[in-house]
Amino acid sequence: MKKKVLSVLSLSIVFWMNAQEKDSLNKNKKIEEVVITGQYTQQSINKSIYKVDVIDAQQIKNMAATNVADVLNQSLNIQITPDTRSGNSTANIMGLDGNYVKILIDNIPVVGDTGLGSNIDLTKLSLNNVERIEVVKGSMGVEYGNGAVAGVINIITRKTSPKKIAVRASLQEETVRNNYDLKKKGNGRHIQNVNVDYNIDNNWFANISFNHNQFMGYEGESKGYKYFGTDPEIKRGYEWNPKDQYDASALIRYTKNKTSFYYKLSYLNEKFNFYNPETNRIPLNDGMGGVVYQSRDREYNTDRWIHQFNIQANLGDIRYMGDFSYQIQDRKYFDYNYDIPNRTVINKDEKRSYYQTDIIYSRGMFSNFLNNKTFDFQLGYELDHTNGQAALIAGQFFGESVKRKIFTYSNFVSAEWNISDKFSLRPGARLSVSDMFDNQFNYSLSARLKTSENSNLRAVAGTANRFPTYDELFTYFVNINHDVQGNPDLNPEKGFSAGVFWDQNFSTANDWRIAYSVNALYLDVQDRIEMVTVKRPSTYKYMNLNIYRNMLLSANVDFRKDQLAFSLRGSVNGTSVSLNELEHTSPTDFQYLVQAGASVNYKLKNAGTGFSLFYKYTGPGRNYVLENDIEGFRLGKTDGFHMMDFIVSQPFWKNHLEVSAGVKNIFDVTSLNSTAGAAAGHIAGADRINLYYGRSYFARLIYQF
Repeated sequence: MKKKVLSVLSLSIVFWMNAQEKDSLNKNKKIEEVVITGQYTQQSINKSIYKVDVIDAQQIKNMAATNVADVLNQSLNIQITPDTRSGNSTANIMGLDGNYVKILIDNIPVVGDTGLGSNIDLTKLSLNNVERIEVVKGSMGVEYGNGAVAGVINIITRKTSPKKIAVRASLQEETVRNNYDLKKKGNGRHIQNVNVDYNIDNNWFANISFNHNQFMGYEGESKGYKYFGTDPEIKRGYEWNPKDQYDASALIRYTKNKTSFYYKLSYLNEKFNFYNPETNRIPLNDGMGGVVYQSRDREYNTDRWIHQFNIQANLGDIRYMGDFSYQIQDRKYFDYNYDIPNRTVINKDEKRSYYQTDIIYSRGMFSNFLNNKTFDFQLGYELDHTNGQAALIAGQFFGESVKRKIFTYSNFVSAEWNISDKFSLRPGARLSVSDMFDNQFNYSLSARLKTSENSNLRAVAGTANRFPTYDELFTYFVNINHDVQGNPDLNPEKGFSAGVFWDQNFSTANDWRIAYSVNALYLDVQDRIEMVTVKRPSTYKYMNLNIYRNMLLSANVDFRKDQLAFSLRGSVNGTSVSLNELEHTSPTDFQYLVQAGASVNYKLKNAGTGFSLFYKYTGPGRNYVLENDIEGFRLGKTDGFHMMDFIVSQPFWKNHLEVSAGVKNIFDVTSLNSTAGAAAGHIAGADRINLYYGRSYFARLIYQF
């Protein structure tokens, strides 16, 4: 089957690359790309002092992605890590999980289950009104504070439209591997969205959007929620549990002269069903051998409200940009007994909060004090008041549900010195004061050298800290067989990164446009928090003991000519971790992970038919794990895998209507064999890692005017 699919794809690519080789991709000069992440104001990506990777709206559309997780899965050195039990998927950058990656929407950290900006479920972030996604790798503590250790992902939404009124609606249907059914309680994935832009007059702009993403689950080797057999080898439920999301947003924006402001309201509702794989056989004792088959299931319901207000204005010559946000996320749950044969819910428990987080956030920046193009500096503040709680059932905690309030206030300053037309320098520093942790100081130093008209060399160094999580601080699971404890005296982790980035672009005599870059980045995390054995045989505690180091070398090259855009990417990522477990210490040699990727986009000029191919290879991963108390650490391995998507799009009716179809995950990747899973307390490491639910086919219809 795999060979047949590849053969069809190969023939298709050869056909469309040769069929219209003289077509024109874009007769007009391309508008220069702009970025905002880490900048004083929005500016050209070529003038950015940071290395910013941009995924624009056209790329997102070509991928036929349905949420931010789908998009980032195509990026090298970003691995989306799904948790099929909770339904959450977080970003892993440079080997560090979602706790070390800051997620922003329009430069404002977004609320999650356990705090602000970190460990965010990317499947809860839809793409309905996204203009672009900006990614900066490395520690960004001066600009973005706590949690920006491995990098920042900034989702920029659209706030303008060239038309008086614009409407865009789409319908997308996907199989989930070989399962698809439109019926209620059926199979597959069903996505609908609509977006309306309206320019009220020259100054006022409004937008509303709505998105529905229904994932019906994937059984895999399990037998679904209706199964009640007695074979212990066959499990009820799903490998990927069902999830149903609704989200909506509304925006109003005012712009006049050098002043602009907008208010945006966003709402998300998500229902996630966990179906217990275990079935209870309960005799009725009615003298007739009657039995009832029940299972103890759970339903999660998440509500998220995000209020955002942004203002940009000039106070004389001084530029001011202020962000204000109030965000609430409440994940509630209830357990119930489910009568499987009769398909009825009985003994339904009261709905309670699993995780609840309220955020008051503000960030303000003042710049252009000297009104001088040679030298400028920026003063800024950030305040974050987080009020959260985690239910006992969300972790092994002691007593009542864990409540935590953290107030953090930061001041930061940076200066941008354009020493010449070719060389600029930006030092920066931030001091953060918290009512729960010691004061944190972060610094950064960035430089950009314009080596030629079309070439830049950047060097960036910086630090960032990460505050401990609920589990790390408050876990308490102690009985006759277990002793697993958090540590309220933990210190924040401290990250440092340094990188060098070189990029160049040029055009050839036969109209090829070529751009390439070479990047090197080093990351060091001190006082890393891990659960370790503090007393044999079974006493565990979270401690600041370990050291984490990562080295990343990567290169990209892009080719464009007429209707063809072709990209190649490659990277080598080395990780060294110092782990301590009583008398055992892990080796600290670097273990390397190789990744490669490619993408091809082509459009037929006359017909407008578009073809997109995306490929990503992730090589085998290796890391040290504790084998046992006697043998110490061993080297574990996780299998490598290939990912490929192929999409065809055809516009109709003067581009008002577009039909797309394609196949995702062509190589049918589901789970990976792994001997690298580390045990956590009394929980053994898993021998397989669920990544995807396999090959899927989709069709999409877009209408716009």
